[in-house]
Amino acid sequence: MIRRTIAFGLLTTVLSVHFSLGQSKAAERVEFHFEDMTFPVSIKELDDWSKGIDLESRDQNLGLRKNSELSVWLNMLGFQNRSALSSFLNTPLVKDQSMSRQLLRSWTGRKLLDEISDLITLDDDKTGTKVFNTFESLLESQEEVSTLDLLKELPAEVIHFDLNQWVQVVSKWRDELKKQQKLLTDLRELNYKPSVNINASEASIGELKESSHEFILLEVPHRNQTLKLEIWQPLSREKNRESWIIFMPGLGGDQQHFRWLARSLSHQGWPVVILDHPGSDHRALNSLLDGSLPAPGGAEVFLYRLADLHSVIKAREDGLINVEGQKVVLMGHSLGSLTSLLALGAKPKEGLSERCKEALDDLSITNLSRFLQCQLVDVPLLDQPDIKDLQAIVAINSFGSLLWPDKSSLEIEAPVLLTGGTFDLITPSLNEQLVLMVSINSNKYNRALLIEGASHFSPIRVKGQTDKSKGKDLFQLSDALVGSHPLSVQSLLASEIIRFLDHLELKKEVDVVTNEINSNLRFHVIDKQISENLIED
Repeated sequence: MIRRTIAFGLLTTVLSVHFSLGQSKAAERVEFHFEDMTFPVSIKELDDWSKGIDLESRDQNLGLRKNSELSVWLNMLGFQNRSALSSFLNTPLVKDQSMSRQLLRSWTGRKLLDEISDLITLDDDKTGTKVFNTFESLLESQEEVSTLDLLKELPAEVIHFDLNQWVQVVSKWRDELKKQQKLLTDLRELNYKPSVNINASEASIGELKESSHEFILLEVPHRNQTLKLEIWQPLSREKNRESWIIFMPGLGGDQQHFRWLARSLSHQGWPVVILDHPGSDHRALNSLLDGSLPAPGGAEVFLYRLADLHSVIKAREDGLINVEGQKVVLMGHSLGSLTSLLALGAKPKEGLSERCKEALDDLSITNLSRFLQCQLVDVPLLDQPDIKDLQAIVAINSFGSLLWPDKSSLEIEAPVLLTGGTFDLITPSLNEQLVLMVSINSNKYNRALLIEGASHFSPIRVKGQTDKSKGKDLFQLSDALVGSHPLSVQSLLASEIIRFLDHLELKKEVDVVTNEINSNLRFHVIDKQISENLIED
């Protein structure tokens, strides 16, 4: 009974990701297909129940046959009373409208729709288009859309739900969540302490004075428009750093989202160049929301981003970008992290198409990065130019488990720092950062930083953000998506990235440390062997 309720609830959760309308006759009933049974439920009766109307008394007053079928079907679906059903039907599907709209019409949204269309059909429409269009229309006309709102507006006589497949999806989904919960328990049982003081940063983010930074426009052969680069020069030359840093935001990311990190690094003596990626940056998402451009995504995103990165490296070699440093550090968030790995010539291990088919059949809502990874099935990754004097890769909320699933299948020689959070359902630590750590060639300097309570969006700094406020930005994310104390997470990230780079210059390994507390956050710095043990457990 519980499994059926969860399956029905998961349906509405996933539908909230999809969002014009050639509306015809609205649906009259819902038919739930489970095993060899079909449960027909009238949408009118569902509406009446949600309003507290007593159906049996109504029917008796009208001289109709006593209506007990709805109660029977709802009990079979796991709703034991009217209040439980009413609460379910009237709960808004969309609680974070900006995130819903950001996913609207994206490659990920379309892929989810393809998967959902196998489980939900409206009369003879098996494409899912009517569901998509109806939800979009409702979002345009009202701020909140409930389950009942959607059911009442779907243009079909009958809505068919295949609960058999939903139960299988939910079962796998719950298993994945249990694995993530177990990771926390396993981390808490580790006991590694540092031999020296781990705090490396000289000041917190809020105390740092503004560094010198400027914008330059770079003409590149692969784009019609110029690249706008943000250059952060070191505040002082007291620390003679070996390297300069290139930072790449994630999909829909903006340069201003990561100025907090560039400022911290520049205060420690590193020059930083933050890239902008037209077509997959914040402007692309804004254009998506106002309807003037299609969603960013697809093969062109990877190819353009790779070309952007190599163009910046070449421009620096040609003297068009004036920054000091003999070596280069590639740094990025999410898709920016993956771009760093692909830029080194790493290509997905053979069999990606088959791995993706299996992964996407499960509706990967606990690991949305799988959708991005599977786009690489259709991307012709050419040989990449050599990146000379590469010192390290720092990959924030990185991913690549489908691309390089096996131990040491990712042949990278440079030291790598992978960072992630235990509250991340976009690139979950267990399935992404730890798997990636194991897949990278062994290197004594490699480390993974896991921050308890941090999410995929914790590193994104927006205007007006505090540890208790989401701030003002396109990314108007709820607390449920941002995670715990984003400013504290950012401060800890800056400190640990600086410590990692400091140690590399001294050719020293960063200590493995677990259950350490800094800024009220518990975190863990682990190596490849510990990562492998955590995955196997």
